[in-house]
Amino acid sequence: MNHERAAAALDAADPLAAYRERFVGTDTDLVYFDGNSLGRPLKASAETLAGFVGGEWGDRLIRGWDEGWMDLPLTVGDDLGRVVLGAAPGQVTIGDSTTVLLYKAMRAAVAARPDRTEIVLDRDNFPTDRYVAAGIAKECGLTLRWIDVDPAGGVTVDQVAEVVGERTALVVLSHVAYRSAWIADGPAITALVHEAGALVLWDLSHSGGSVPLALDDWGADLAVGCTYKYLNGGPGSPAFAYVAARHLPVLDQPIPGWIGHADPFSMSEVHEPAAGVRRVLSGTPPVLGLHALSIALERFDGVAATELRRHSLALTDRCIERADALGLEVVTPRGHDDRGSQVSIRHPEAWAVVQALIDLGVVGDHRPPDLIRFGFPPLYLRLEEVDEAMTRLAEVLQSGAWKRWRGAERPTVL
Repeated sequence: MNHERAAAALDAADPLAAYRERFVGTDTDLVYFDGNSLGRPLKASAETLAGFVGGEWGDRLIRGWDEGWMDLPLTVGDDLGRVVLGAAPGQVTIGDSTTVLLYKAMRAAVAARPDRTEIVLDRDNFPTDRYVAAGIAKECGLTLRWIDVDPAGGVTVDQVAEVVGERTALVVLSHVAYRSAWIADGPAITALVHEAGALVLWDLSHSGGSVPLALDDWGADLAVGCTYKYLNGGPGSPAFAYVAARHLPVLDQPIPGWIGHADPFSMSEVHEPAAGVRRVLSGTPPVLGLHALSIALERFDGVAATELRRHSLALTDRCIERADALGLEVVTPRGHDDRGSQVSIRHPEAWAVVQALIDLGVVGDHRPPDLIRFGFPPLYLRLEEVDEAMTRLAEVLQSGAWKRWRGAERPTVL
């Protein structure tokens, strides 16, 4: 009870407390710790999108393309760059899925280093990143150079230094490891890769909206990330790509489409890339998804990244403290400089434990083989919810409620 009273007092005094009521479902008893896979929707999204269907779409119809839709990937991209990524205007565009943008960025990067033969990445990177890199290596006759990492940790500067060299064309890394929440040292690794004459591509899918980013200050080359996790863009919302301004005149993206043409409606026989970051685009912009993402970004605008980080660390600190009290093995880094906005706990029956928690109204997720993973979007989660979730986790473990899930058929996602 002392824990709960202290948490309630801290939540009431939190500068971010007012943001919670802007999200759908935060007035229910559900404890949602899976925002690192799919964020909650905003209440404003339903009203705004309904108005769009009846207004811009229903009333203006095809005229909407001349009235702003065509530029949405760039205007919303600039907003994302300013509010979340630490990127100056003209370097971020939005469209396609994360996988497609990863392919575009990787393929363009290796083409820009034609005399080099290796792509460097780690074995615990997110599967899509590894699959795409393997496909490009096969397509281009390149070699994958692997970094072996502890799944309970992540890639370090020293590990990168051991493998990059004159054969390295591209290094592909996640800024925050999806399994452990380890934060890679973006500025130091980027500088190291540049010393070797190579490019680096950062996957920011578990970073954007949860930890401070400063891509321009890092000297970053390329970055890609999804918008449906901490950015609350909605299921399947379009991904983003960052290309540093210095690379835009020379990087040729490998899927040239009509929207990325210098004059899309000329219908010319030869593709002439548009100037600037528009050249990264391929097909028709996903206007509905861009509107939903724009609404979500408005909620981040004006919120200092340091405030988000402060609350994120308070939430994860509390979860780690309670897990320690239960005698559980926390694999997420304990140092603030090394930890993203999630906590992963090792348990031999992790999947069954997660299902039993869902029965009690706590939604987290499982990552094979043995991790319970809790994500903490700082804009709408409270310390009280952490205490409630960990109390229910203690119940599940002490009662053995997880045992009824052992051997059960596993759902596709959770």
